[in-house]
Amino acid sequence: MGDDLAAAVAAVAPAVRAVLPAAPAAVLGRLRCEPERRRFPDVPESEVLWSLMSLPPWVVERVHGAVELTLAGLAVPALSVTAALLPPPSSGGFGFLASESEAEAVRETRLLHHARPGLLELVADLTAGLVADDRLLPTAEGDEAGIAAAHGAGHLAIALVTATIAAREAGRPAAAGIVGTALGVAANLLRARPMPDAYAAALREKQRAGYRLPQYGSTSVNVRDHVFALTEGEFPAFGDFADNGLAEAADGGVVVRTGTENGSVHVSVRVLAEPPATVDTLGWDEVVDLGWHAEHGSASVGGGVPTPPWPGDYRVRVHAYGRDDPETEGYSLWVWAAPPAPPVVHARADRLGHRLRGEPEPPVADRPEVRYRWIGRSRLTVAATVTVVTGLPADDVLRAFGADPGRPEPLAELREAYADPWLAVLELDGVVVAIEENGFTGSHAPVLTAASRGGRAASMFWNVNGMTRLSFARGGELRSAFEPGLGEPSADEDVAAALAGLDLENFRDRNEKGLVALERFTGRGLYPEDLEDIDRRGVAYLISDPG
Repeated sequence: MGDDLAAAVAAVAPAVRAVLPAAPAAVLGRLRCEPERRRFPDVPESEVLWSLMSLPPWVVERVHGAVELTLAGLAVPALSVTAALLPPPSSGGFGFLASESEAEAVRETRLLHHARPGLLELVADLTAGLVADDRLLPTAEGDEAGIAAAHGAGHLAIALVTATIAAREAGRPAAAGIVGTALGVAANLLRARPMPDAYAAALREKQRAGYRLPQYGSTSVNVRDHVFALTEGEFPAFGDFADNGLAEAADGGVVVRTGTENGSVHVSVRVLAEPPATVDTLGWDEVVDLGWHAEHGSASVGGGVPTPPWPGDYRVRVHAYGRDDPETEGYSLWVWAAPPAPPVVHARADRLGHRLRGEPEPPVADRPEVRYRWIGRSRLTVAATVTVVTGLPADDVLRAFGADPGRPEPLAELREAYADPWLAVLELDGVVVAIEENGFTGSHAPVLTAASRGGRAASMFWNVNGMTRLSFARGGELRSAFEPGLGEPSADEDVAAALAGLDLENFRDRNEKGLVALERFTGRGLYPEDLEDIDRRGVAYLISDPG
């Protein structure tokens, strides 16, 4: 029966293949290159159904519409492929639920799965045996799309003919169920079958034709044994990083030494059209340039932005930050075409780099902003203003903000409203802490001058767009207000003392540095338990007349 089935399929498969649209056939043909599928618990257990339902709906609809008439008129012999291999139809009834939005081919295949148990699996087994004989498959030639389409159409045509023969013998000749079954069978096979020999070269030509500079992207990269790599394929061999303490060029890529042993780090990649005009070391502990030769191209970090898809000599600039402090560890790799040249170290500041280079480690830096990093894990991380006031009771602070202390509102309702500005306050031993979630009234000069008339007031504002403002007032006068890292503070001695030792030009932990300055100026900072107290009290105030 196997030879008879193969002969029957070989006779009519070309006619079916001829009516298959190229676009959906190419989608099927590329399935081997797609990421591994996630299986969800509410998807039916049939492997064929699961595979069918994972296809884009438009693929199912296009194939169904294209082959329906051809399948109806298909002349195939009766081979009795199901007689001895399928149980007889069930004599009882069964319930069946379907969605109106579900494609007809999917719905009919689900019905077929229940009406003739085992039929889908039988078609899958028979088709797998047929496609193992490459003589039944067309030669895949041409460009990437043409090879993918021929690969997909060849497998799908065999599945369609096989499903037609089996379904007719099983008494279920409807085209929709045949198409759905064949699509599920073919898709499952194509995810496991190797791509045609010519595909790799054609894909590379397509990538080269479509590649544009510059490219930019970022991703979270898995780290194992203190390394990750920009690589063309297999992980490159590497040494001990003793030369520069950060990165090594190797056959097949560039390997970067991390502070994290196992876990993930954030990495951005820029592929430049020309060499960068300057070297930016601000905000980075270690910066190293390396020469690297790409054998094939399309190197990437964790499958992210690829380098140019052609061989050649390149320069890779590796920026690293936080290797001594994995909580903030991050990297940026810049790549551009350049002739071979020796490595160049532009910055060498972290303790790990010193150890790897065999140099004495620098002393541990005092960084008071580190204790405010909890802000990044709180509800204030995106946008907020924190204001601390001394010498004034909470009711007067509320009035300075334009709020009515006699009209408290439920905090939960104001959070859900996303409308008028509001604030919550805590009065703690003569100090008032005011919190605006996604608000900025405390950064206004009239508000701070009014709030500081009995002592001092300071605020730190930040938002999702990276805008910030740090403000200080004393005795009813604004002493300084500026954007950290861009604006200049005043010469006020108290402001200078609050900012001492804080590198505001370095964008790392800039919000946290502002909160340190606020605490130094007023004598009271913001603590995680303050937010917990605000939540427990559950009260906030609308700002009806912001300053």
